[in-house]
Order: sequence, then C-alpha cells, then structure tokens
Amino acid sequence: MKEINLYSDGSSLGNPGPGGWGTILEYKGKEKELSGACENTTNNQMELKGVIEGLKALKEPCVVNIISDSTYVVKGINEWLNSWIKNNWKTASKKPVKNVELWQEYVEVSSMHKINATWVKGHAGHEHNERCDILARSQAENLKGE
Repeated sequence: MKEINLYSDGSSLGNPGPGGWGTILEYKGKEKELSGACENTTNNQMELKGVIEGLKALKEPCVVNIISDSTYVVKGINEWLNSWIKNNWKTASKKPVKNVELWQEYVEVSSMHKINATWVKGHAGHEHNERCDILARSQAENLKGE
C-alpha cells in the first residue's frame, strides 16, 4: 500500500463567509496541490473539505497520514467519529453533530484507506501547513473579490 502525506488547511473570511481550502498530497517527494472555495461557509467546514478533497484525489487504497492544524478535524477523526456513528450522528450530550453531511462524506471517501491523523501547530513555520494556508486563504480572497 502506498503511503501518502495529506497536508490540509481551511480558511473562512467571516464565520460564516467566503471560504477556501488548500491541500497538498505528497508521495515519495512528489507533491500535488489542490484548492477550492465555497461562498458561505465556516472555517471548520473548509478544514474538513480540504481533507475530503485530498482523499477523493487518491485512486487506490493508501496509508494516508493527514496532517492538519485543525483540532476539530484531527479530534473528529481520532476521537469522536466512531461514537458519532454509533450514536446515529449525535454527540455524547445527544446534540446533532455539526457538519454531519461533510463527516458522512469523509467516512465514505476514507473507507478504503488506512488513516492516521496528526495535529500540527498552525502558523508556526511548518512548510506544508503554511503553503496550505496560503492556498486556502487565496481561494477565499478570490471568491470575496479581494
């Protein structure tokens, strides 16, 4: 199984507001950048969308190391997702899970892969995280017309 590093970040100008996501797929030193935008979205939605779109770009089952500065995404994958599914998309306090459609899409696109999610501190000089931030922010700014 190929081992891929998936770096991802999201941005929202306003929360909600115009947003963007940026993702870098890295395999054996080769990199592919992906990015996109949504008109009325939140930062958390864009953080998760970047991961989803990166996974969609993979054409075969892989070991995927997701590296993100989003505690929402990393904790969602590592800590919360299994209980959300078991509790029919409700939190431990019985509230509906936020962004459930995106989480369901994540479950679908991640199912063929072995996922490892790792948190990195944002805006701390991590090369790939900084690049993803630039990709995400520029998509959001383009949409806003800045």
